[in-house]
Amino acid sequence: MVGIGDAMAQEIVTLSTRPGVTQSFFIASVPQNPQAIAILFPGASGVIRLRQEKDQIKFGPNNFLVRSRGEFVKRGVVAIIVDAPSDHQNGGMSDDFRLGAYHFTDISAVVADIGKRFPDLPIFLVGTSRGTISAAAIGAKLGSQVAGVVLSSTLFRQVKSRSGESGVGLSQFDFGTIKVPVLFVHHVGDQCAVTPYGDAARLAEKYPLISVVSGRAPESGPCDPFSPHGYFGKESETVEQIVNWMLKKPFREEVR
Repeated sequence: MVGIGDAMAQEIVTLSTRPGVTQSFFIASVPQNPQAIAILFPGASGVIRLRQEKDQIKFGPNNFLVRSRGEFVKRGVVAIIVDAPSDHQNGGMSDDFRLGAYHFTDISAVVADIGKRFPDLPIFLVGTSRGTISAAAIGAKLGSQVAGVVLSSTLFRQVKSRSGESGVGLSQFDFGTIKVPVLFVHHVGDQCAVTPYGDAARLAEKYPLISVVSGRAPESGPCDPFSPHGYFGKESETVEQIVNWMLKKPFREEVR
């Protein structure tokens, strides 16, 4: 177990969650005086291939939340990165899976385990892009077991692939079913067709919204992490305002 006082502690935890299935997560680091916990759900397939190679913990590093984990930690938040479960390591997690009962079973076990390791700390579910499906759906089902839900670059619209397959995203999701506080975070310049800023702006009357402006020139496609979709060049400033909201501090609604 990671000690709360060990700021450098890192650990991969693997839980048996369903018959023949395991769910792994990474405790990225623990600040000296932790104030909250952020369970981070990366986008795309959700597969980051958490593993130990010799004495090093390895995983896919590019996703916005994954590469920004240290920004949470240095602001007093324990960063927990969730991998896809063992039965979805090859094809990744579909939208239907993220919305469904098996995923809820897996992440409920993670939340319970984290709650035992860090009792009395508020737990937040934080998703980005396709990871917002997980954070929203599970946040609605967990209710008061979590303190809040953060949705960044939310997948508001249905995805249609070239092969004809589609994912529903959160296009049919009722955000009102989440009974704990919800924060939306979105880059004004997000050019990904299924995560338009306008959809987030329309929700700003009901929910707090952090709008991010500017950043570095894109070095990836519009739906990939090194672009406005992934807050490229504005990671630190964006996480700072997310954490301020989590800790009930004043936060800026615009990040420039």
